[in-house]
Amino acid sequence: MKKKLVLAVSGASGSIYAQLLMKRLAEIPEQLDDIGVVFSGSAKQVWEHELQNKNFENLPYKIWDNSNFYAPFASGSAGFDTMIVCPCSMGMLGRIAGGISDDLITRAADVVLKERRKLILCLRETPYNLVHIRNMETITLAGGIVCPATPSYYSRPESIEQVALTVVDRVLDLAGFKIASKRWQNGA
Repeated sequence: MKKKLVLAVSGASGSIYAQLLMKRLAEIPEQLDDIGVVFSGSAKQVWEHELQNKNFENLPYKIWDNSNFYAPFASGSAGFDTMIVCPCSMGMLGRIAGGISDDLITRAADVVLKERRKLILCLRETPYNLVHIRNMETITLAGGIVCPATPSYYSRPESIEQVALTVVDRVLDLAGFKIASKRWQNGA
């Protein structure tokens, strides 16, 4: 069954995760029915600074303005079944946990939670304070998945991209996509 996916990129550090996630999604078009992409206000600036490119201008996906509440995934009736926020800032986590739907990203997350669909927040922060931890608890209790951008090393990655892909592949696994990646004790 093909998925309808919302991919949100916040202004947290970790644009490499978003870029690699989009590349991985491009490798599995047969598993996707629709992808809607939305960037927070500062996400493109962070991307450009960290990655030294503007590849976000040439994505093969529909990019929605973060203030456009007419995007289909702003309503549960559009049937988007999965939302990934990658990377997810602590501010974005807090607004989602607090039910503050003041932009398209937070509205879409609210819709996914209320419809009991899959919300995955790929958090990019360390260390955590108690407010962060309580917001993660709130998201978890509401049915969301908190997936910190914590790479694994058992596959012996040899580049920054390979390290980041250990997180991206985990996120795609959580979202239910079938991808070719190194697994624990399987080629590691």
